[in-house]
Amino acid sequence: MDIKYKRVLIKLSGESLMGDQKFGITSERLMHYAHEIKSVADLGAEIAIVIGGGNIYRGLSAESSGIERVQGDYMGMLATCINGMALQSAMEGIGLYTRLISAIDMRQIAEPYIRRRANRHLEKRRIVIFSAGTGSPYFTTDSAAALRANEISADVLLKGTRVDGVYSSDPEKDPNAEKYDSISFSKVISQGLNVMDMTAFTMCKENNMPIIVFDINTPGNLKKIVLGEHIGTLVGK
Repeated sequence: MDIKYKRVLIKLSGESLMGDQKFGITSERLMHYAHEIKSVADLGAEIAIVIGGGNIYRGLSAESSGIERVQGDYMGMLATCINGMALQSAMEGIGLYTRLISAIDMRQIAEPYIRRRANRHLEKRRIVIFSAGTGSPYFTTDSAAALRANEISADVLLKGTRVDGVYSSDPEKDPNAEKYDSISFSKVISQGLNVMDMTAFTMCKENNMPIIVFDINTPGNLKKIVLGEHIGTLVGK
C-alpha cells in the first residue's frame, strides 16, 4: 500500500492522556495512542513522536504556584519523560520496537539525543519518542516538535489535538467558527490563530515544514492522513 508521508513526526498532547480525569494517565487513552501509531507503523512509515507533559505538570503555569519559571520548565520536561515511558511501554506491549530519547541526560531510562543515531533508529523502523522537550527552559513541546521534525527531515509534522482542524476562532466557544481545509503560514500569523506557539510555528514556516492539525481522538485519522486522505487542516506555504 502506497503511503504519502514516509517519515512523520507526531506531536501528541499530554492533556489527552488524562481522559475524563483531572490529571495523570488513563490506560484507555494510552492504548488508543498506541494502536493509532501501530496502524501507521504497519504501513511502513518511519515514526517519531513528541509528547507533552501537561497532564502531570505544566511549566508555564508554575509561577502561580510560587515556583520559579526555569525550575518549573524543567519539571515540565520531566513530566514528558514520564509520559514517554508510559507510551513506550504501551507500544512495546502490542509488538512495536521503540527507543525513548531524552534531551536531558538520564541514561538509566533513555538514550541521549544524537541526531544521527535517531535517524538510524528511524531507518530501522524503530519508533522514536523524543522526551524532555528541547532540553532548555522557555521552549514548549510544540517548539521541540518543530525542532525535531526539521532535524530528522520529516515529511510532515502531525499535530494531534482534540479538535478536527484549524478554525477562525475557538470552535468550543464560537458556534460560527469557520474551519479551514488548508491555510498558509502567513494567514495563520496575520489572523493570530493558535496553531502552535509562535517559536514552533516560525521554525516550520522558515523551513517549509508542513503541519497537519487533526483530531487524534477519532480512530483511524492518523492512518488516513499517512495514506494521503485529507483530514484536518493543512498549514503550508
